[in-house]
Amino acid sequence: MAGFDWFWNAMGGKQGRNQKRSRTIVGQSLKHKETFATLSDAELQTRARELCAQGQLTRPDEFLAILALAAERTLHMTPFAVQSQAVLRLLEGDVIQMATGEGKTLVGAMANAGFGLMGKKVHAITVNDYLAARDAAWMGPLVEFFGLTVASVVEGMTPQERRQAYQCDIVYAPVTEIGFDVLRDQLITRREDAVQHGADVALVDEADSVLVDEALVPLVLAGNQPGAAPTGQITELVKRLQEGVDYAVDDDRRNVFLQETGAHKLERALGISSLYDDEHVGTTLVQVNLALHAQALLIRDVHYIVRDGKVALIDASKGRVAELQRWPDGVQAAVEAKEGLAVSEGGKILDTITLQALMGRYPMVCGMTGTAVEATDQLRSFYDLRVSVIDRHQPLQRFDEADRIYLTLEDKNRAIVEEIVALHKTGQPILVGTHDVAESEALAAQLRSFDIDVNVLNAKNDAEEAKIIAEAGDLGRVTVSTQMAGRGTDIKLGGADERDHDAVVAVGGLAVIGTARHRSSRLDNQLRGRAGRQGDPGLSLFFVSFEDDMVAVGGADEEITARPDAQGYIDSQRVRDWVEHCQRVTEGQLLEIHSQTWKYNKLLADQRKIIDERRAALLDTEAAYDSLAQLAPERMQELSETVTHEVLVQAARDIMLYHLDVGWSEHLALMDDVRESIHLRAIARETPIDEYHRIAVREFKQIAQIAVDDAVDTFQEIVIDDAGAHLADLGLMRPSATWTYMVSDNPLSGSGNSVMKGIGSIFR
Repeated sequence: MAGFDWFWNAMGGKQGRNQKRSRTIVGQSLKHKETFATLSDAELQTRARELCAQGQLTRPDEFLAILALAAERTLHMTPFAVQSQAVLRLLEGDVIQMATGEGKTLVGAMANAGFGLMGKKVHAITVNDYLAARDAAWMGPLVEFFGLTVASVVEGMTPQERRQAYQCDIVYAPVTEIGFDVLRDQLITRREDAVQHGADVALVDEADSVLVDEALVPLVLAGNQPGAAPTGQITELVKRLQEGVDYAVDDDRRNVFLQETGAHKLERALGISSLYDDEHVGTTLVQVNLALHAQALLIRDVHYIVRDGKVALIDASKGRVAELQRWPDGVQAAVEAKEGLAVSEGGKILDTITLQALMGRYPMVCGMTGTAVEATDQLRSFYDLRVSVIDRHQPLQRFDEADRIYLTLEDKNRAIVEEIVALHKTGQPILVGTHDVAESEALAAQLRSFDIDVNVLNAKNDAEEAKIIAEAGDLGRVTVSTQMAGRGTDIKLGGADERDHDAVVAVGGLAVIGTARHRSSRLDNQLRGRAGRQGDPGLSLFFVSFEDDMVAVGGADEEITARPDAQGYIDSQRVRDWVEHCQRVTEGQLLEIHSQTWKYNKLLADQRKIIDERRAALLDTEAAYDSLAQLAPERMQELSETVTHEVLVQAARDIMLYHLDVGWSEHLALMDDVRESIHLRAIARETPIDEYHRIAVREFKQIAQIAVDDAVDTFQEIVIDDAGAHLADLGLMRPSATWTYMVSDNPLSGSGNSVMKGIGSIFR
């Protein structure tokens, strides 16, 4: 055990001294629980408040005992010792790793109550609306037992409903809803119009998903403005081009390059001399590259589906439709044009924030997940968070079989079907994890040819997720799913009512089969963790081929000899070690992408803080009035004779905020353009990130002064009466409509799904 403790300390975890201390405190709490059991509810509540006075937890052993008793009295749930240990680690600011089925929802609620009693406002961050609403309702009685208030924020709520919800002590909400509310609050011109005012603590469920997988995904607030798309003619011409002849795609299918032959074909068809002439570089060539990107890199039923006449992106790390996501406008429009759909409206970006920057707004961040250890480096590097691994309540009974490796994709797929057919004959329930919609449907069709009844769970039928997952552990059940497979919900053996639990245990529990390794071992372990819940038996098995995406990318430029048998199977520990090496390589690539992208995002995040502070000063003080009175005293004196001071203060505020917001929006657009072309700096022997920073700092310095100058000009000529400043009369109108979306920039998406590098290179 000493060596084990040393390992976790070296990795940034707290499996050592602090974990031992936590176990000691939990042990002491069990004794206090017996003593406190005779106290009334009111006495427990009073003692809890005394222990959290002045915002500090003075006797954690007593406090854990009170939390456990409150859970029993309100939810009829008795926390395990490991759950109480997890609560303590959360209260001290860790990300905890708890296995599937170990009760993270209760742990989160107990920690929320602890933070709330210490006078801290908490945002309990979930990954979707369903879990936010479910957990707030389910765990609400525990929080309310201590006189705290709880609410959920979900899509479709009105601003007033959101405002009321955010006033509660504990707010359960998807990270996207919180982020979009932050962005919308950046448009207000009166403080009372804000819907939220931040929180002291972000307690993040599925922390690896929010803090790592989607950390770099920008949340975007856009104003109505027509979008650009390749013309129908360009889309059709690009469809006729041939890969390898007219254009080239790099090995990991993230970038596509137009070749000379392809350019000549397009030039002849379009009747132009050169795509690279000045008159075409910024228009026609851009449209060609967008259409080519949509045609060559974005594949229907892999990266997106078409549903109800619209393109819906698939979040590959979850396998479900990403309801609020779209690609950057040109790419989104190009895919819509490729599919012959109506091109959706584009929009001028008014503001944007990455999830990583959003998390940076909280004084304290902690979280829970089943797979944190593999993300230790990212959590420590980008958030200064430590990982605490919480032991299982019951020992793990799942058998994790060694990978079965095949030479070709065809051999592997045949073996997968044979294994499923063999397991199905025993009655063992099977959950098969695939990587995309197309693969899930093709595998299901093959299995049905063997008269196997298959439930398919993918982005096309995600509305049925709860029902399908509830029955996935039933006797003889075969479920083929993309990576979505019910995060946040448990697969119970014997079906939703566990009627056939013992029969399923007798045949070995749930068998989980992965059709390929992901580029991140963390995603593999998420799938693996669906089996072996709460000491149940289970099986996990992954199939791999040399032609798999992860192996091809991670093993690029490396050679290895292997001797497959007649079925293409390779039984070699050396080859298994090499596959593990390939995955470590792809994980390293993802970390490097994250690190580089973070460097670009961090400066804008720092600049956004300055804008936030400037906006707050304009909203909460008379700074705008004072500034305009100083810079245009005659105009201010003239207006003060006909308009009240209060109206003038708000008019000055409206004018200043309008120009500040326009300046920030234009700065974002400029830096986006700079980032698209920054790779050209390398040609001039300049470091792209250094040059990007230089431009960002130079341009940002001008925003405030330009905003003030423009505000003075506006103030001199605008009509201001008892109704306020008539900005619209000068054409200075805020968008009549705004909408929100997430840009699909996820580097964990796997084969071709990442637009991050692709978007940066299609304009080369």
